[in-house]
Amino acid sequence: MAHLSLRNVGKTYAGGNQPAVCGINIEIADGEFIVLVGPSGCGKSTLLRMVAGLETTTDGEIRIGERVVNTLDPAERDIAMVFQNYALYPHMTVRDNMAYGLKNRGASKATITERVNEASRMLELGPYLDRKPRALSGGQRQRVAMGRAIVRQPAAFLFDEPLSNLDAKLRVSMRMEIRKLQKRLGTTSLYVTHDQLEAMTLADRLVVLNQGKIEQIGAPLEIYRKPASTFVASFIGAPAMSLLDAFIENGAITLEGHVLAQIGNMAGPVTLGLRAEDLRIAKEGLPMMVEHVEELGAQRIVHGTIGAQTLAVIDTGEAAVQGAVRVAIDPDRLHLFDTTTGQRIESKRQTARELAL
Repeated sequence: MAHLSLRNVGKTYAGGNQPAVCGINIEIADGEFIVLVGPSGCGKSTLLRMVAGLETTTDGEIRIGERVVNTLDPAERDIAMVFQNYALYPHMTVRDNMAYGLKNRGASKATITERVNEASRMLELGPYLDRKPRALSGGQRQRVAMGRAIVRQPAAFLFDEPLSNLDAKLRVSMRMEIRKLQKRLGTTSLYVTHDQLEAMTLADRLVVLNQGKIEQIGAPLEIYRKPASTFVASFIGAPAMSLLDAFIENGAITLEGHVLAQIGNMAGPVTLGLRAEDLRIAKEGLPMMVEHVEELGAQRIVHGTIGAQTLAVIDTGEAAVQGAVRVAIDPDRLHLFDTTTGQRIESKRQTARELAL
């Protein structure tokens, strides 16, 4: 096991007008599980491949443990990678697939047998060791790919969207398996996904990427509760945070003419962020016209408009919701962002209720 260090790492492809990855600085502690998350094309897979040695690094320095690995081949970096497409040898049995890397490194038969048996036990692959990949389900194949990585006992695991080919139910069970396994092994892990729910449930810390740059690094709940920008606010969370045009006049935050809270000496337009779970359908509140309701069983997501702006509300009631309703907003849960930069605004706010006292 080892810590990973990425210092001012960048990647520009030949003929490219702008960097695919730019100025990445991340310190990953020994045994930490870090998830790179962001939309397609944000640079997360490119960054992972640079750590693995599958892409060259244009700028900066990558360290695995105490070694600078920029110029080392993948085989020399002491990492194990789990891919999206499993990358198993179809003509080999599960046992041979898991043992292949150790055989190439000249490990003894006793060592290979011990490690393969231990990994297969952890991953519940014992009954399948003599089968070939075509006789396995998608989830079983992914466990074989993980087993192949585990037997290596590497300094770090790298995961490149390993669950994206699985169905929804299997993704849930597999991500639980991955997290339990990583905690048990204590191996430093760098994991790439575009699925923000997967990222939230797996990570010790999230690294949110956008257009090749880091938007925010932090614990999942820290990022969820205090997004650093409108990009993070709209990307992390399901449903996404509603972002609305609001205004601050005479120190009061107003939305469609309704005063929500008092805020220092600020003035002018502002972007207001509202999480769906911080809102509720009530007898009093802002008027909203219901446009669509998503029934999810224990709760439902009510989509509507306040004026010309859209809003999502999580509701746990059973009565029909349609037409004009009122939405109560928790004034202590307002998120404010600069309309020009999209960056979070930190301020001390007083609620309308407090102002009346």
